Amino acid sequence: MTEATPLLDTLSADRLWQAVVDRDPDFDNVFVYGVITTGVYCRPSCPSRRANRENVQYYPTPSMAEKAGFRACRRCHPEDTSGLSEQARTVELLCRYIDRAETMPTSLELAEVAGWSQYHMQRVFKRYVGLTPRRYAAGRRAERVRDELSKQTTVTSAVYSAGYNTGGRFYDEADRILGMSPKAYKKGGTDTRIRFAIGECSLGAILVAQSEKGICSIQMGESPQSLIEELQDAFPAAELVGGDADFEAVVAQVVGLIEHPFQTLDLPLDIRGTAFQRKVWAALQSIPPGQTASYLDVAEMIGSPKSVRAVAQACGANKLAVAIPCHRVIRNDGGLSGYRWGVERKQTLLEREREA
Repeated sequence: MTEATPLLDTLSADRLWQAVVDRDPDFDNVFVYGVITTGVYCRPSCPSRRANRENVQYYPTPSMAEKAGFRACRRCHPEDTSGLSEQARTVELLCRYIDRAETMPTSLELAEVAGWSQYHMQRVFKRYVGLTPRRYAAGRRAERVRDELSKQTTVTSAVYSAGYNTGGRFYDEADRILGMSPKAYKKGGTDTRIRFAIGECSLGAILVAQSEKGICSIQMGESPQSLIEELQDAFPAAELVGGDADFEAVVAQVVGLIEHPFQTLDLPLDIRGTAFQRKVWAALQSIPPGQTASYLDVAEMIGSPKSVRAVAQACGANKLAVAIPCHRVIRNDGGLSGYRWGVERKQTLLEREREA
């Protein structure tokens, strides 16, 4: 495992913890975790007694955990990274190289960094990441521009800080990347109107939000207030409008899909994500109710069998519960693995689909 990895950066604290709770082996080469009370660090799949969440810290590599003062677990031996192939190490190196570059490196430049031919570099990179280097770079640049818009004083400075050579190129892609105008995004959604409503279903509270393009969020939880706060955090300056009678009918359609999974959701979706995420989410939508697929199955569906970890991360980033059915993705051994809205809800949804 290399000194740093871009994969860890894409995971939320909840997703990292869920991988530990599930003892998910799919994340063993993504991060290790240290337990403050014992001074030991482990793989996510470690069978040791689970620590309390407040005592857990995450590190992208064993060496970083050791530098922080933790020692390797004697049960799961997280310091042994021999399972990660040399090709995977090189692809990780290329990802970091792209992430740090101010402009998109050429294919020849990346091939020289890897010590491979250009053809071999392109083929191996796509096998592991699921995207060509250029498309991967575009996705990372989109993430950077979203971050820069929150920090820079002007949209123009954010565009160039994110690595765009010309403003015109960015504005051509802005609507797809941000889901709104750059100025509106920078202002936290100013001039963006989002209708939302809270409903109840058999799995608890549900929030459905809709932009001008379509449904942009379907969230489930125990507390309606926490769902509203999450929406407010995503669009702090947007005009959030409580749903009227017509919108209540939209919420009813979503609830109907949860209660009766073989129904169809005949509503437009406002799907926002990187090119790779959208590719994975499209594959998830092709899995019929009552059936499941492993992360490897999905990786093979999108033509990238080596990108299992990236597929798992795309599932964790999904914000449209049931509309994009990430609950139908399970571990290779049949285990449920994690679920953004709780493993118990995932199990209930799958059981409901099998019984329907």
